[in-house]
Amino acid sequence: MKYFIFLFLGLGLSAFNADGQQLTSKSFFGLNSPLDEQSPVLSPDGKTLYFTIANHPQNVGGKKDKGDIWQSVLIGDQWSAPIHTGTVLNNKDYNAVGGFSADGKQMFLLGHYSSNGDVKTQGISVSRNNGTGWSTPENISIPYFLNKNQTISGHVNATGNVFVFAGEAFSTLGVEDIYVSVKDATGKWSEPKNLGRNINTSFQEWSPWLSEDTRYLYFSSNGRQGYGSFDVYYAQRLDDTWAKWSAPINMGAGVNSEGRELFYTPFPKQEIALFTSTQNSDGYGDVKMYRPPKEALDSLMKKAVELPPDTVVKLVEIVREKPITNDEKTVRVWGQVNNLNTNDPIAARINFHSESDFQVVAGPDGFFSINVPSVDEYSIKVEAPGFVGSFEKLDIRTFEMKELEMNFKLQPVAVGATVNLKSVLFQQSTANLLDESYDELNMVVDFLKTNPNVEIELAGHTDNRGLQVHNMRLSRERVEKVKEYLTSKGIDAKRITGKGYGGIKPIADNDAEVTRRLNRRVEFTIIKN
Repeated sequence: MKYFIFLFLGLGLSAFNADGQQLTSKSFFGLNSPLDEQSPVLSPDGKTLYFTIANHPQNVGGKKDKGDIWQSVLIGDQWSAPIHTGTVLNNKDYNAVGGFSADGKQMFLLGHYSSNGDVKTQGISVSRNNGTGWSTPENISIPYFLNKNQTISGHVNATGNVFVFAGEAFSTLGVEDIYVSVKDATGKWSEPKNLGRNINTSFQEWSPWLSEDTRYLYFSSNGRQGYGSFDVYYAQRLDDTWAKWSAPINMGAGVNSEGRELFYTPFPKQEIALFTSTQNSDGYGDVKMYRPPKEALDSLMKKAVELPPDTVVKLVEIVREKPITNDEKTVRVWGQVNNLNTNDPIAARINFHSESDFQVVAGPDGFFSINVPSVDEYSIKVEAPGFVGSFEKLDIRTFEMKELEMNFKLQPVAVGATVNLKSVLFQQSTANLLDESYDELNMVVDFLKTNPNVEIELAGHTDNRGLQVHNMRLSRERVEKVKEYLTSKGIDAKRITGKGYGGIKPIADNDAEVTRRLNRRVEFTIIKN
């Protein structure tokens, strides 16, 4: 079986070859462990490697700590055993390095810090090298920053004026999406902006990293047809709006495997790239490093000089030893179900529906695993007693993907809980429901029948185009249409109230169709339990 991939990415050169030199976990001289190594970042001089270790007993929060920053130093051609970076850079929350200034004197950190360890705000921070070590991190304020996840991944560029991150925020299309915030000439950061559907899917996008010229984005996703659960992709930014991107391209078998590849970070000066993988790892995720053979680098560098700086040349070859068989036409879907508020695991029932039904139960630890045919489109329902169910669509009609990780977070049944009915769709400018709306509406019916004391308020929303008076009327009509359907299925009309808001409560900007679509929605909020 033969795989190879060569890539020119703007001003930053990345080259990977499965026949070249691969520095595996054993080459790191004890850096990797049975625990989860994450987010590897090299200092600008290439001599110190910073990375995050989850659930290490020496972390500030002990074994329950989601991650602390550790470091390893290059001694000759070997990396030293990891050392905890101490309580200045770490607290009981998730800690990771998000980049360095070009001179290496500033370290950008993911998360906020406080003097007493009780962190109440979110965002990024900066620590400065004072000659004897790193200073206490200074919090950076980003307006309307929100991440519902307990962990964050992202990158602050060397200039310190662009921050890309993955998290669950106001306009999330799925679970974690990738956002960008930019600092202007006055030093103020912009409100985070969703990079849109060219980058984000209804599943998880994670660990974004920008090339040195900020024109290319590397990230991982489990929402595309790949080799395993999470694969690494790259895309080119097409303008300065941060909303237009080329179609993401899979980095190929030189990087991706049947495992989970995350935190891809290129370091052109060192002619290497780092990432983490669960394939053949010492534990969960191990830090991996690839270095191409010198003759390949020389050839690529020569071509790079001959090409314009914005040229993208890609060559990906996949040669199979034998054709795909019927036995391979399945995919293993696995993941965990958690409480949205506490992140505790939940025992739940998960149903995959297409022409046939496939069911799996997540145990008390929240984990599930199921093999389903990879030739169908599925409606997925996740239900647990005491929680509002989750509904997702999954199109997995591919023979290449062998594993897909899907994680679900359920809201407890409580007054004030709001659910966005993402799959309840209408014909444009009308209140006519599209056929694909009924699966999720039927799930709402089941939820209300299972919880007979619950009363809900429906809320209809539009984008801001057109006359507001028309938008208000249309949103009310859509609320009435949804209520009409629920009552036709036996739900008492007294349990359902509703209101149309027109376009006055957007969850995304209205500048582009990809984000306007997010504002055209119906939600329900529990008002009595």
